[in-house]
Amino acid sequence: MDVCAKLRGIFHEKRVGHGGTLDPMATGVLPVFLGRATRAVEFAAEGDKEYIAGLRLGVTTNTQDMTGEILAEQPVNVTQTQLEEVLPAFQGDILQIPPMYSAIKIQGKKLYELARKGREVERPPRPVTIHSLTVEQQTGLGEFVLRVHCSKGTYVRTLCHDIGQKLGCGGAMSSLRRVRASSFSIGQAVSLEEIQRHENPLSLLLPVDSLFAPSPALTLEPSAEKKIRNGMTFSLPRTPEGIYRVYGQDQAFLALCRMEQGKLKTIKSFFEV
Repeated sequence: MDVCAKLRGIFHEKRVGHGGTLDPMATGVLPVFLGRATRAVEFAAEGDKEYIAGLRLGVTTNTQDMTGEILAEQPVNVTQTQLEEVLPAFQGDILQIPPMYSAIKIQGKKLYELARKGREVERPPRPVTIHSLTVEQQTGLGEFVLRVHCSKGTYVRTLCHDIGQKLGCGGAMSSLRRVRASSFSIGQAVSLEEIQRHENPLSLLLPVDSLFAPSPALTLEPSAEKKIRNGMTFSLPRTPEGIYRVYGQDQAFLALCRMEQGKLKTIKSFFEV
């Protein structure tokens, strides 16, 4: 929200939203949406994420990362091969117990508020999906770099903690960089500092349809465009089923739509009204 507040001032736009928070120690991609593009926030927030994470074995902390209080520490000599042998247990559909230092609410209270008061409460496990989990490199004794492709809601520091528990030596996250959020990669990202010093920051913005780039484009005839603009569902023969980026004759992005049972239905409209 600090980033959104700064961008609100830079672009003189009240409507600013982000597509998924980052831990305070984390860096990397934070999709931010301005103006009518804020209608796309929910799609970015629901998308998969990819991270590069530092794993430090032999240490356990109260926050599950190295910003917290160290609860236990021990010498460790785990090889990369030994680490890789336990990773399959954390891939696919798994259950994670959210960390106490998180913004999840239990009975109306944020967990980190309770944790700061020295309280710990039972947290129900939450289903997440780890699409892939690999060791990128070993950087030192008990120090590794992991690449994690996961669903929304995954706590990478909890993953590091749980891997340490599985190995019997404890573990904590030592760094975190988000390299992909939904369809946006780190290569497309612009630093806040660059935006602040740019003479024309508007030129740095991507069009909202870039979020939906993996979906095929569909250009409508004028009569069909009018129906979309009026929120109608209508038949569109010989169009395969699926999700489409829908455009008018002037190539203005109109809506994200679903083609189902021969009919085109709007999921979310993006044309200016």
